[in-house]
Amino acid sequence: MAESLPEHDRILQEIESTDTACVGPTLRSVYDDQPNAHQRFMEKLDACIRNHDREIEKMCNFHHQGFVDAITELLKVRADAEKLKVQVTDTNRRLQDAGKEVIAQTEEIIRCRVQQRNITTVVEKLQLCLPVLEMYSKLKEQMKVKRYYSALKTMEQLENLYLPRVSQYRFCQIMIENLPKLREEIKEISMSDLKDFLESIRKHSDRIGETAMKQAQQQKTFSTTLQKHNNVNYGRNMHLGRSRILESKNEMTLKRTFEEDDEHDEEVLTAQDLVDFSPVYRCLHIYSVLGDGEIFENYYRKQRRKQARLVLQPQSSMHETVEGYRRYFSQIVGFFVVEDHILHVTQGLVTRTYTDELWNMALSKIIAVLRTHSSYCNDPDLVLELKNLIVVFADTLQGYGFPVNRLFDLLFEIRDQYNETLLKKWSGLFRDIFEADNYSPIPVANEEEYKIVISKFPFQDSELDKQSFPKKLPMSQSVPQIYIQVKEFIYASLKFSESLHRSSTEIDDMLRKSTNLLLTRTLSSCLQNLIKKPHIGLTELVQIIINTTHLELACKYLEDFISNITNISQVTVHTARLYGLSTFKDARHAAEGEIYTKLNQKIDEFIQIADYDWTMSESDGRASGYLMDLINFLRSTFQVFTHLPNNNNDHAAMSGKVAQTACMSACQHLSTSLMQMLLDTELKQISMGAIQQFNLDVIQCELFASSEPVPGFQGDTLQLAFIDLRQLLDLFMVWDWSTYLADYGQATSKYLRVNPSTALTLLEKMRDTSKKNNIFAQFRKNDRDKQKLIETVVKQLRSLVNGMSQHT
Repeated sequence: MAESLPEHDRILQEIESTDTACVGPTLRSVYDDQPNAHQRFMEKLDACIRNHDREIEKMCNFHHQGFVDAITELLKVRADAEKLKVQVTDTNRRLQDAGKEVIAQTEEIIRCRVQQRNITTVVEKLQLCLPVLEMYSKLKEQMKVKRYYSALKTMEQLENLYLPRVSQYRFCQIMIENLPKLREEIKEISMSDLKDFLESIRKHSDRIGETAMKQAQQQKTFSTTLQKHNNVNYGRNMHLGRSRILESKNEMTLKRTFEEDDEHDEEVLTAQDLVDFSPVYRCLHIYSVLGDGEIFENYYRKQRRKQARLVLQPQSSMHETVEGYRRYFSQIVGFFVVEDHILHVTQGLVTRTYTDELWNMALSKIIAVLRTHSSYCNDPDLVLELKNLIVVFADTLQGYGFPVNRLFDLLFEIRDQYNETLLKKWSGLFRDIFEADNYSPIPVANEEEYKIVISKFPFQDSELDKQSFPKKLPMSQSVPQIYIQVKEFIYASLKFSESLHRSSTEIDDMLRKSTNLLLTRTLSSCLQNLIKKPHIGLTELVQIIINTTHLELACKYLEDFISNITNISQVTVHTARLYGLSTFKDARHAAEGEIYTKLNQKIDEFIQIADYDWTMSESDGRASGYLMDLINFLRSTFQVFTHLPNNNNDHAAMSGKVAQTACMSACQHLSTSLMQMLLDTELKQISMGAIQQFNLDVIQCELFASSEPVPGFQGDTLQLAFIDLRQLLDLFMVWDWSTYLADYGQATSKYLRVNPSTALTLLEKMRDTSKKNNIFAQFRKNDRDKQKLIETVVKQLRSLVNGMSQHT
């Protein structure tokens, strides 16, 4: 019990010294102690309260007198305070009444001061905002009138100079947010304008190119005319003329003018007259200002490359007309004229490297296209027009600084094709001339007609000039026509060689080479085909030989003709010669060979109608009718050869040689044909009467040979063609087998040309006939002896034949 009392004192001290909010744990400890502790704590608490009450009472009793004195003093002051209050209230009322007007004036002054300060602030802020609003209004107006580059400059000023001063205002934030949108809008609009521009130049490129090519052609014509004028007036104003030419060549810019020699000057259109370039300038500036210049350059170049590919793609039917080529070239020239203009008026958008790369790509494509399409051209006039277009095309682009050497190299390829088309055309012309020719000498009734002929063909014959009219020229009508056409071919070939920037020597060489092709290939082929035609007879072949001779003589005049139009002397080391000599010589040889062939064919036709009775007992006593007809034909034929050209000794020798060769060939062929007739395997039997009849025919052949049908043979040269037949027939007619067998193999043998196998074949055919005809006469002694002789000769001939085969 005594222990719990100090614990209660401690708890009471804690309650008195701590905050009432923290009393809970302390009071909880009262209930955690021993039973009835709560009762004891309450008792202790009551005792403590009584002690505090006694202390308070003592304190109040100690201060009570001072409190009473203070109350007394306060009561005394109360009356004075009431008076003072009345006075203060009255004074305050009077003061309030007096200050009401002052307060009103003061409040008005304050309000005015505030308004004045606000107005000043507003004016200051407006002075800052008005330029911003004015610039923004200006920006809107520039956008409205499509002055986008100025609008971008205005935006730059707004962002860098004006908006930072008033950035705290909401409308400025709105403006700041709108500026990127406006920039994008400007980019989109300018890009749209650029696309319209690209579409416009794509549509107008052909017209731009056509104008540029026309100007280049006019400039070239002007320069050529001026050069010719200077050549005529050499030494007069030469320096001035050359200066004008050089100046005109250097002035090949987008805005160049050409002054014609006409009475009035014609206004020259340029690319700027046909196309508005402002969109590309504007777009370039806009993207440059926005820092996207590289993006714009890449886009522009990419789009132009696409357009270049479209321009370089030709129409499938371009090769059919010259307009197709002209449109193709105009579009390409227009494209590169625009690029050249962009190169010179902008910085960086198009570079020389870029244009050179684009041109090299285009040039390769152009050359490939022209190679393909020109190969379809069969009309030389179209190829010539194509060449002229290529020259103008090349000259135009060369004036803008593009290399065009490959185009001129291509022209040499096309020139070969042009020559091929010319050769085809002239091949048809030659064929028509040969078809229309009557292959008879040209008749001239008077001097006028004679001059007309020699004005077309360089013919000279002093002997013919002495003859009186009417007379005949040795060549036929085709000769002057062929000569004229060869000259026309040279003119046509020259047309292509012009404007190729080649020297006169090179042009001369090209003309001679193409003319050689015409002579050696085209004309030669036409002559060979003509000679081989079935309807060309011996008379026509003789006339063809005459014609080729005169054409050969005219070759030197063709060489002079080429030298005159090229101003190149024939003595020049590198000057090519015309191959007409070999061409016409080959044609003559072919004609001569055809003469020999036709003669032989005619002989074969006569031989085929021969109708021998090989079993006849006696001859008719006269030559066969077919052979006499054949000999008469040969006589009349060889008379034709008297018309061969004999204007000089060389021609006379040549004509005599042809006639002699033809006559010898005919006799040899006739002899061979007769020999084959005797030795024909289908012919089984031959009688002595048939041999006699055959001998009469051979005698007529020998008489024909000895009659000198063609002059110039020495001795019995022509008769030697029948020597094999003569010796064979003499052997059988005389029946001189002993001599033949005894002298066989000796150079002095009478029957040296009789081959044992030939004699054996013919003898066996006669033996078979003898056996058949003498079946019932074999008992006659003479017949038996003859039969034995034949058998003996046959055996000896066979031994000779076998010996020859073994020796071989």
